[in-house]
Amino acid sequence: MAQTIFKIHGQVLFLGACCTIGAMLPSRFSGQIHAQDAAAGKANIGQESPAATPKGKRRLSQEIQLTGDQLWANTGIDVHPGEHLVITATGKLRYADAKEDNDPDGIPRGYKDLLRILPFNAAGRGALVGRVGEADISPVFLLGTHRDVVAPVGGHLSIGINQTADDLGEGTYTVHIDIYAPDAGANYRPAKQVKSISGVDAALFAKIPRRVADKDGNPGDMVNFLIIGSEPSMQTVFGNAGWVKVDADVRDTILRGVLGSISKESYLTMPMSPLFLFGRTQDYGWAHAEPIKVVASRNHLRLWKAPFLVNGKTLWIGAATHDIGFEMDNRNDNVTHKIDPDVDLERDYVEKTLTATGLVGEVTHFAPANALKEGSTATGGSFHSNGQVLVMQLSDSGKQASASAGASR
Repeated sequence: MAQTIFKIHGQVLFLGACCTIGAMLPSRFSGQIHAQDAAAGKANIGQESPAATPKGKRRLSQEIQLTGDQLWANTGIDVHPGEHLVITATGKLRYADAKEDNDPDGIPRGYKDLLRILPFNAAGRGALVGRVGEADISPVFLLGTHRDVVAPVGGHLSIGINQTADDLGEGTYTVHIDIYAPDAGANYRPAKQVKSISGVDAALFAKIPRRVADKDGNPGDMVNFLIIGSEPSMQTVFGNAGWVKVDADVRDTILRGVLGSISKESYLTMPMSPLFLFGRTQDYGWAHAEPIKVVASRNHLRLWKAPFLVNGKTLWIGAATHDIGFEMDNRNDNVTHKIDPDVDLERDYVEKTLTATGLVGEVTHFAPANALKEGSTATGGSFHSNGQVLVMQLSDSGKQASASAGASR
């Protein structure tokens, strides 16, 4: 059997031939993988509501037909964060290698199907799926024969079939879509672009390093965004925007990466190297990927809780970069992630995904006096920027508990 050894951030990954991993796994592992993926998918698209009709007013009702030769259908519907999307689907599809027709719940995935990369890997081939927003940033979620989904972000609603362009089904699904107003008390609103945010000034940036560093003190990624808001609010806005929390335990992550074979979900949670700010490693790591990409592309960022407040509110300091492949680490000749040198694109990507949730109140950009405009990471990769730092204040950041709750660790 062919074998492959990878070294990423100093960790050795020993993998057998990818095509045989699924066949060697005990059945209980397959169930665990799908359960984890499904749970992650639900967490990132907002809460699924009970079967009862939503209490809000219905503002739109529409029916479309989706044929098996389509990947995605344009519904022509724009939804707002917090609205209920009540989807009911009927019909049948047939795949050439399938023993029978399938309905919008899809074909259950077995060992022989593990290596097929689908828009939503936690669901079966042929399942009805959806997404809200731009294709390059929108997480795909399962709809099936019936589902009431609370829209996690605002944007254009697309309905699709969980299949690939080279393996299309034959048949038709009829999809009925009802859109209901958000639940009472839901607090979603468009982000407001402002010239300045109270407390975000030169004095604040005098306390914030321009770069993070590796364990030996070598300068790394630039600090390119700030978030003002409570810890629960920060976690919610990232989850709703489709970001996945990255595992902190390297060994456990590698094990699940092997068990998951080449799935996008496993790659997303592969560990980030520990970097330092204020004398400690990141408090959070988040990753986001294009819907069908596997290991070629990963948007990722690190967050540190600042040891000081902004007007009594918790401040999170972030460094975001976009993985576009692999390269040699100049420090040790290991393999490491190669980042897109235009780091402003990733800063803008963070802004686009988070503001779409309706949970960001104000947005501004600040250019520090000693703005960082170019440099090299600790691994040797170069980057450039216009020097501006993105600042986002979450909608409920003013409702936090006492200042002591947000003080330094």
